[in-house]
Amino acid sequence: MLSPFRRFWDMQSEINRMVAEAFRGMPQIPATEAGWTPTVDVVTKDEDMVIRAELPGMKREDVNISFQNGVLTISGERKEEEERKEANYLVKERRYGSFSRSMTLPEGIDEDRIKATFKDGVLEVTVEGAGTQVEAGPRRIEIED
Repeated sequence: MLSPFRRFWDMQSEINRMVAEAFRGMPQIPATEAGWTPTVDVVTKDEDMVIRAELPGMKREDVNISFQNGVLTISGERKEEEERKEANYLVKERRYGSFSRSMTLPEGIDEDRIKATFKDGVLEVTVEGAGTQVEAGPRRIEIED
C-alpha cells in the first residue's frame, strides 16, 4: 500500500536537492551557537583535583568562577567575530553564547585552596587536597538477596 504522504516526501526530497544544487561551491558557514558547553576534563594530580576547560577565543575577563555550598561553577560568555573577503563574496561569521558548568566538589573543601590560571584559551582550576578524596573509578555495589 502506498503512503498518502508519498508525494509530499518526493517533493521535499526535490526541494532539498535543488537547494543543495543552488549552493554547491559556496563556502560552508557553521551554524551560530546560541548556547554552548565547553569541554571540561577533571583529573587528579598528586593530591590535587585539576579541572581544565577549553575556552577558545575567550579572554580571562570573560570567565567567572564561583564556589558556593560545595559547588564550583565556571561560567562566561564568548563573543567572536571573523570576516573574510574572497573572490566574489564576503563571509562574516559570529560565534557567541553563554555557558555555565557546575560541579559538586568533595566535602570540606576550603575556598582559599582553589586556584585558577588561564592561558591560551585553557582555564585550569586547581583544588588543592581534593585529589585524595576522589576515587579512581566507579565502585560496584552488590545487590543483596
